Amino acid sequence: MPSQIIYSENPQEDLLKFLKDKSDFGVIIVDENTKKHCLPFFEIFLTNSRKFYEPIVIKSGEENKTLDTCQYIWSEMTKHNLDRNSFVINLGGGVIGDMGGFCAATYKRGVSFIQIPTTLLSQVDASIGGKLGIDFDHYKNHIGVFKEPEAVIICFDFLKTLDPRELRSGFAEVIKHALIADVTAWNKIKGQSLSEQKWNEVIPHSVKIKSNITTEDPTEKGLRKVLNFGHTLGHAVESYFLEKGNRILHGEAIAIGMIMEAFLSAEKEYISKDELKEIETYILSIYGHVAIPTSAFEEILTHTLQDKKNEQGLVLFSLLKKIGEANYNIPINEILMKKSLTYYNSLTK
Repeated sequence: MPSQIIYSENPQEDLLKFLKDKSDFGVIIVDENTKKHCLPFFEIFLTNSRKFYEPIVIKSGEENKTLDTCQYIWSEMTKHNLDRNSFVINLGGGVIGDMGGFCAATYKRGVSFIQIPTTLLSQVDASIGGKLGIDFDHYKNHIGVFKEPEAVIICFDFLKTLDPRELRSGFAEVIKHALIADVTAWNKIKGQSLSEQKWNEVIPHSVKIKSNITTEDPTEKGLRKVLNFGHTLGHAVESYFLEKGNRILHGEAIAIGMIMEAFLSAEKEYISKDELKEIETYILSIYGHVAIPTSAFEEILTHTLQDKKNEQGLVLFSLLKKIGEANYNIPINEILMKKSLTYYNSLTK
């Protein structure tokens, strides 16, 4: 069942509504950034509540979304004697939402949890739809489950705590949602810079697109796969840089992936060359260009072999059918993938 999505001006008050009938104890999971910038929103509430143990604090960053960190979280939950009536609150970005939700969904076969996303990326994408997981052997979200939170509480004020790079990273998912599902939104977005976006309008619209798709296909048997536009090659590029110790943010990788997969959409003659140019011009204006070593192509393609959409050895893509509509399960061979990498590398800022 899809979780309740709340747009909150007072997240403490809205959280309290969900917890007032809970008799058991719970924990909040934060990283060093959300502990400093976001946890104080709830300080009075936590101080006056006997339902909470000390927050579980983990290190921020995709490189820490691992089984080792999960073991630490599970150990802390066990130390606090949390039982199956307990609850977990994930206060943070995509890493905390994905991993905290995964730990909650697997601890003693599952305890309830609430997502309070604090980044643009997590507000428009990671917290919606019930996908939870961690990275494994440098493969993105390789281990995970589907499990909806009890609620998602979205507070726009948390975006004020972000540095510009994090805000820009999250915007990639907004662009993706428009490209796959709403040409009118795309035409509006592309006419504005990042600083001109109105988040109180953009975020609910983007959430609605993702929520509608995931409600129709909660476990990604079909339609939900369109949400992976930009992610097959994007995840592969992200994994490559993460493995080399030169991490780029998720949204930055997805921006690269969207250009490459828009190129594939044009190669398959789903979209025109002019539409490809339109897409790449706007994305490059926001994200600039990241050089990918030609020597890395083989390694990047190896990562695509582990993509979760693959079937029977085929690397299956979600591509644009046209701007504002996507299709899925499109097999793409190694030659075309290399061609898309070469094409991206040929672009300049």
